[in-house]
Amino acid sequence: MKRITSAALLAIAVASGLAVVSAQTLAPRPSRHPATPAGAQAFLAEANAELLKLVNAASRAGWTQSTYITPDTEVMAAQANEALVGASTRLAKEAVQFDKVQVSPVERRQLYLLKSSLTMSAPADPKEAEELTRLVASMEGVYGSGKYCPLDSPAQSARSGQAEKDCLDIEKISEILSTSRDPKQLQDAWAGWHTISVPMKKDYARFVELSNKGARVLGFKDTGAMWRGKYDMPADEFGKELDRLWDQLRPLYLSLHTYTRAKLRDKYGEAVPENGPIPAHLLGNLWQQDWSNIYDIVAPAGGTQGFSLTDSLKAKKVDPIGMVKMGEAFFSSLGFAPLPKTFWERSMFVKPRDREVVCHASAWNVDSVDDLRIKMCIDVNAEDFSTIHHELGHNYYQRAYKQLPMIFRDSANDGFHEALGDVLALSVTPEYLVKIGLLDKAPDASADTGLLLRGALEKLAFLPFGLLVDQWRWQVFSGAITPENYNKAWWDLKLKYQGVAPSSPRGEEFFDAGAKYHVPANTPYTRYFLAQILQYQFHRALAKSAGCTTPLHRCSIYGNKEAGQRIDAMMKMGASKPWPDALEALTGQRQMDASAMAEYFQPLKEWLDKQNAGRKTGW
Repeated sequence: MKRITSAALLAIAVASGLAVVSAQTLAPRPSRHPATPAGAQAFLAEANAELLKLVNAASRAGWTQSTYITPDTEVMAAQANEALVGASTRLAKEAVQFDKVQVSPVERRQLYLLKSSLTMSAPADPKEAEELTRLVASMEGVYGSGKYCPLDSPAQSARSGQAEKDCLDIEKISEILSTSRDPKQLQDAWAGWHTISVPMKKDYARFVELSNKGARVLGFKDTGAMWRGKYDMPADEFGKELDRLWDQLRPLYLSLHTYTRAKLRDKYGEAVPENGPIPAHLLGNLWQQDWSNIYDIVAPAGGTQGFSLTDSLKAKKVDPIGMVKMGEAFFSSLGFAPLPKTFWERSMFVKPRDREVVCHASAWNVDSVDDLRIKMCIDVNAEDFSTIHHELGHNYYQRAYKQLPMIFRDSANDGFHEALGDVLALSVTPEYLVKIGLLDKAPDASADTGLLLRGALEKLAFLPFGLLVDQWRWQVFSGAITPENYNKAWWDLKLKYQGVAPSSPRGEEFFDAGAKYHVPANTPYTRYFLAQILQYQFHRALAKSAGCTTPLHRCSIYGNKEAGQRIDAMMKMGASKPWPDALEALTGQRQMDASAMAEYFQPLKEWLDKQNAGRKTGW
């Protein structure tokens, strides 16, 4: 699940695609600061002050809009976001003039982060900048209003005015994909949603052309290079680094893929090839990025997960506030100071009865210092208990770097914030639940297979998709993939990485990449891949520092002060140092390492390989 951390420099607006700015805002302006060391120093001082003011304004407006949804609050949030995006864009372009000016390492780091903070840069030509703005707004509008009207619905057959109710939006289609076991209905819903992106294809091709022009204004060869340029290494090396990480996990994924394919073949027969790729409509998700919805099909025979945390929470009569208190107690056990009083006064823990709100879980630091909050509509269940630990991880990270210049008040790279939140959730183990009184005793290890399989269906199955979305876009931006083969290239990558095939013929009349929100919204996706890798690397290092001797999936760092000190040292660095420095502070390693995830799921792999005996792996 995606979370928004409002303390991150542009997470509110640029990265989350929440605002589309005017062409006037995107157009470059002459700088008031000379290209000298003193000019750079003055520029950065003003930039930090301006961004602090605008981030806080956008946070307050965003919080209000999310917790009091009205037309007025939506306008207020949009205006605040536009101001933030506009200033960030202008500052990024002004920072270019100091590229060859001799400045201190701290100042060079800030200039680098300013230039690499954008996901889109407009061309210098005001008319082209305006066109780019319109294209982004149009594509997001097409996606947001997208609906599929089945052929036998009144919308298609009678073309009557009342037919709209028979059309399916993404929520309804996602529900069908996750719950239906009728292959015909699944295929129809999957193919239906992929019709909504067809009108975007021409606009997307033009968007690529204009966005690349804007990237070159900042000194990048194309937009993909601009995105990859924010990871403290040459852009081309970063792409190779991702493939190296994937190679570490591919054997584990192949075992999961082979087992899942066999179970689906048992369920659906010849519709699933014995040795080929899995049809896209049968994995419980529109993009095959999360397979947990088909757990009932692939669950171990007679298997059990050993306990129900939801039942335990309800039996102990734990309410939503009590669940958050347990989350805070986890961090206190690591040595962190309690949350401020205002956290309990200003957070939204349950859905109000008197108004509409955005229930999507998120963590906020509204003043970029101590006004920490979470926004959730907490249900008393296992999923929300884990989510609370995740969101509080964001809050403690936000507070840790509050003393840094505003440009540095972010995570080491865009995967670190999500990884830190998730690593705490990995410590919600049966042993931890016993320590806090939610379980009488930890279940036997025989129950671990079901727990690990469900986790792999969610997190391991995501990885190849998390990789390929930007692999496709980087090649589109570079020109290696042209509009004439957008769709073929998309499915070639899905086959290469996921072992998934389309459920119906997909010619170039389709634009299937555009059926994923992040493509028309121009939101980078690699961060989610990195977060998955990093969370297990963090978890293994912290578990070792805590002296855990049980299998990695049973390790919890609850109560370990040394683990807390490692986390704190990394969080306090914010974005002030290259991410390898932050990684080393927590793990002792300077290179991302996916072997930790492989180790975590090793007991599952051994089980899967036994189930797969005699079956062909791969496709």
